[in-house]
Amino acid sequence: VQLVESGGGLVQAGGSLRLSCVATGITFSINTMNWYRWYRQAPGKQRELVAAIISGGATINYADSVKGRFTISRDNAKNTMYLQMNSLKSEDTAVYYCNVHQDWPQHDYWGQGTQVTVSS
Repeated sequence: VQLVESGGGLVQAGGSLRLSCVATGITFSINTMNWYRWYRQAPGKQRELVAAIISGGATINYADSVKGRFTISRDNAKNTMYLQMNSLKSEDTAVYYCNVHQDWPQHDYWGQGTQVTVSS
């Protein structure tokens, strides 16, 4: 299984970015209890969960700090998950990682990370 992120970069405060994460070796299916998540880690801080969506899409969770600004989604046909980030703030600067939590057999898969830098 391989997860490859893209879409990071440098953006001014108030701007937008869309992160993508393409998965190979695992199928995005609504018939599982897999979770698709985005995490981020800022320098000197612990990795934190930003957003999560369950396979069927019925449950979506966001960190309080990004609610109303970020949107998580996935395209099962493309085996791809996304994180649309709007109204970016300097505190959103971090390395962003995609994660697939496979329900059975339980296993977590991680991407390599993509840097997002928001200039104020």
